[in-house]
Amino acid sequence: MAIPQSFIQELLARADVVDIVGRYVQLKKGGANFMGLCPFHGEKSPSFSVSPSKQFYHCFGCGKNGNAISFLMEHGGMTFVEAVKDLAQQYGLQVPEDDVSPQERARAAQAREQQATLTSVLEKAGIAYIKHLRSAPRAIDYLKGRGLSGEIAKTFGLGYAPEGWRALASVFPDYNDPLLVESGLVITGEPGEENSQGEAKRYDRFRDRIMFPIRNVKGECIGFGGRVLGDEKPKYLNSPETPVFSKGRELYGLFEARTALREHGYALVTEGYMDVVALAQLGFANAVATLGTACTADHVQKLFRFTDSVVFSFDGDSAGRRAARKALDAALPFATDVRTVKFLFLPAEHDPDSYIREHGQEGFAAYVAKAVPLSKFMLEAAGEGCDLDTAEGRAHMASNARPLWSLLPDGTLKHQLLAEIADTVLIDSRELLQIWQPAAPSYKNSSSSRKPGKGQRPKQPEYADAAPHFEEFSGNFADLHDEGAYAASLPMDKGASGRSFGAKPGASRPPRRIAGRVLPAGREDRVLRLMLTEPQSWDKLSGEEHVLLCELPAPHGPLFVWLESQLHEHGPQPWAALREGLREHPHEKHAIDQIAQLLDGIECDWNEVRAILDQLLKLKRQQEMVDLLPRVLADPAARQRYEALSGLLKNS
Repeated sequence: MAIPQSFIQELLARADVVDIVGRYVQLKKGGANFMGLCPFHGEKSPSFSVSPSKQFYHCFGCGKNGNAISFLMEHGGMTFVEAVKDLAQQYGLQVPEDDVSPQERARAAQAREQQATLTSVLEKAGIAYIKHLRSAPRAIDYLKGRGLSGEIAKTFGLGYAPEGWRALASVFPDYNDPLLVESGLVITGEPGEENSQGEAKRYDRFRDRIMFPIRNVKGECIGFGGRVLGDEKPKYLNSPETPVFSKGRELYGLFEARTALREHGYALVTEGYMDVVALAQLGFANAVATLGTACTADHVQKLFRFTDSVVFSFDGDSAGRRAARKALDAALPFATDVRTVKFLFLPAEHDPDSYIREHGQEGFAAYVAKAVPLSKFMLEAAGEGCDLDTAEGRAHMASNARPLWSLLPDGTLKHQLLAEIADTVLIDSRELLQIWQPAAPSYKNSSSSRKPGKGQRPKQPEYADAAPHFEEFSGNFADLHDEGAYAASLPMDKGASGRSFGAKPGASRPPRRIAGRVLPAGREDRVLRLMLTEPQSWDKLSGEEHVLLCELPAPHGPLFVWLESQLHEHGPQPWAALREGLREHPHEKHAIDQIAQLLDGIECDWNEVRAILDQLLKLKRQQEMVDLLPRVLADPAARQRYEALSGLLKNS
């Protein structure tokens, strides 16, 4: 659905960002603003500022900033539409839905009401389970025996479902209420199992189990997991699929782990509720768990809303390897150049809970650091069962690798893995690509596998000459986006056969100069053109790069902010659809002009844009270091940020 810009502005005018942020961050008045510890990175002294007058938050440590909607998206892991709807609900506003039929609108309203009702029923059951735990010594002893404290049990809302078939009858006035069945709390007997009054038998789904409430990213209870106190089977029992709960989309502990994910810098995906709770108590609050099902693409996509790095933890046995392979398949489409996916295989006799208790926090952290990168595990998976000492075995591995490699998004990692696979199977990468041609992007001269003759240079892929060469720049990063110099930022025309795009045929413009140095023209426009024509490329960027583009001066920054909201709301769309969404946008004309100036037959090149982003990010970091320098000696947070930036620049 398309949400009118006028409604968003009205919503932001009514919402109080101090109130929204204050629900998650303890704020204290400091002058005209409110200050607190940043929820997006770990810090000991507050550098997170919220302005009631500007209705804006900003962290001087990590640079995160935005309004009430962006806070819900960043901190709550919501999409743009989810954040707008959540905020509108809090302030009693109805999100306009003019683009849908009355029937669809009525169905959507009914679904929202149903979801709210079911979550309230589940919340009520959760409170009852917590009360039952307080008066259940056997359940308390079990939790203590597993090393859990009362504080961690409270954090995760642990409870106890007592013995007996109808314990919930004392919680809900009407045990025959259909909502109890619809929410998964109560089971109805099969036909023919009626009681003496002719009524269908009803009984509690969870009995004599430790209860783990499952929450969505907003903190609402949407289901439960129950564990037996002994060795009975099944050991774990989950809520069934309901209108508010889907095992293939939800992750246990994600709501509780949100802040820790940013502090640790990665998500640790485990296989059990107890692993998550135990790890959180022992210093790894960034752990989450799948809910008795294999890891799915929805799980991976949801995790990457909160972090750019994921470590999957599995048992080292054959079952763990099979689960890891499914996680690999789910993760490959999201393994962009700016994301990290690793696989941790524990010794066969351990799970994360037992390993950290035996080896301690530092020992577990050291083991996590040795996790296998996605690239290596993918090669291992492709080569499993293949005898690489024979031509048949190498051919078998190449056949296994092809569907895995094809799942990867275009980028440097994909090209590097092509070379590694080719080296492993002892074949030239161009020849391998020729065999895989239907499943791979086109390369220039890939149809020829002849080796270069003596004195000849090997033929290069089509993209090899696309990355521009930047000259060193030591000025102020802000100068690159000076409004006055914007008119001179269009690239020079190189003719119909040139690599540059954006200028009208026959046009010529001298390159822009700053401090006497020649800079490539139109960097921001080149990135904008790629994102407008291939919006799926936005997911290839890191969070830092998203902020970089969205903070650019007009017209670029506002256009990137708009594009990000479109992606959150609708996903990647073709230019024709984006063009309609741009109507009445303040910078509509500039975006349309950029697309109109694309030369026929010349496509935007990702490698070129990648180089531009790397350069802009480097310049921004250099400028931030210059700005931090006067505060380094007196402010520990500034010194820490300065050292972090210095390390990033050295490794870039």
